[in-house]
Amino acid sequence: MARSLTQPAFIFDLDGVIVDTAKYHFWAWKRLAEGLGIGFDEEQNEQLKGVSRVESLNRILRWGDKTLGAEAFADALDRKNRDYLSYVERMEPDEILPGVSEFLSHCRTIGIPIALGSASKNAPLILDRLGLRAQFDAVIDGNSTQRSKPDPEVFLLGAHALGASPENCVVFEDAQAGIEAAHRAGMKAVGVGPASELSEADLRIPGFRDLLPEALLERLS
Repeated sequence: MARSLTQPAFIFDLDGVIVDTAKYHFWAWKRLAEGLGIGFDEEQNEQLKGVSRVESLNRILRWGDKTLGAEAFADALDRKNRDYLSYVERMEPDEILPGVSEFLSHCRTIGIPIALGSASKNAPLILDRLGLRAQFDAVIDGNSTQRSKPDPEVFLLGAHALGASPENCVVFEDAQAGIEAAHRAGMKAVGVGPASELSEADLRIPGFRDLLPEALLERLS
């Protein structure tokens, strides 16, 4: 029988779990890539989920067999982020994925600590735009980490910030790199999205609509 969780804590990825900003990343990366003479499609964009901005650009350059000097590389990152932020700054709370607000509120009601663990350096801005910042006890983002998923750093920092033991943490992720990072941290991993893409998760859910944290914990035990 699987190990039961005592004093559980939840750590959430952002993109694709709480809100769908993947489309904004795709539009911004596509515009940048095409400006560099590199083709970029949605399948490639999927491979950038949970990956830092620097590593994402490195991958795009490898796909296009291109190189950039340090100054041009930094400028490209800045241009991509400006494009992305132009979309983010127009976000509204109605873009929160179905059931997420209710799930987070219920977690707080029953005393489950909550952290965000995201590679995005814009995570605090997004939470503010969505009106969700107060729901999180800790926010670990790309400004707090040195290593990208599947390295477990972001989730271990989240556990530490919550004062939780990694073995009692549950990570919610929509990317295989995030599932691997959770397992490398010694945590349970819940895959949010299509089961075919998250085969290594301990539990898979289509979303948070009508989901209670007590029921989820029971399914994990």
